[in-house]
Amino acid sequence: MATTGQQVLVTLRKQIADGQLTAGQRLAEIPTAEALGVSRMPVRMAFRALEQEGFLIKSGRGYTVRETSSEEITGAIEVRGVLEGLAARQAVERGLDPGVIDTLRRCLQEGDQLFLHGLLSDNDFDRYHDMNCLFHDTIIKASHNPAVAAALARNDHMPFASVKALAVDASQPEREFKRFYYAHLQHHAIVDALSQGQSARVEGLMREHANATLNYVDDQQQNNANVWVRRKSPSGTTRS
Repeated sequence: MATTGQQVLVTLRKQIADGQLTAGQRLAEIPTAEALGVSRMPVRMAFRALEQEGFLIKSGRGYTVRETSSEEITGAIEVRGVLEGLAARQAVERGLDPGVIDTLRRCLQEGDQLFLHGLLSDNDFDRYHDMNCLFHDTIIKASHNPAVAAALARNDHMPFASVKALAVDASQPEREFKRFYYAHLQHHAIVDALSQGQSARVEGLMREHANATLNYVDDQQQNNANVWVRRKSPSGTTRS
């Protein structure tokens, strides 16, 4: 089952993404814990994780929701696609260890099981998160290029740039199922390209896979009046 800490993390990440927690808003452990009906420890852990992901900034004894432009988020997601595409291509070109494909196929099998019933529970999303992280980490390590891993680690400090930054809209379970199932189908295509040694194809698939996150971010911006990122008007001035 999903741990309290994981539930708090996903909840806060979603509240920031959909504008319930707005840019510049200060957050403290005690009132946040009381609002979520949990103890302070999972809130403290979630705050630290969200700081690492670029959603929050440490501010005195608490945190502040980071104000981030849509251009910064888009750029960071696109950079992840380029870096992961490079990693996948180099993994093919440098020769894949059989264990790499075995690990990736186990990820596919677990994903297949998760999507059998047409809906995902909180526990399913947690399992997907862990499987997804393993899937991406395996490909990055298979590139044998430490510079890619280092660049991704720096890029991960922007909101939604990291594969670990899983945001789920529990109010739309059918839409979320389709969104994650589509990502899983992309995983299948990626493994197929890797196993067949198609370096150019897998590079393009990895970039497309990362850029699918942009659709989610765009939806959040369009569906919420108090969106948490800043947009720029045609004149170049920043508006909320």
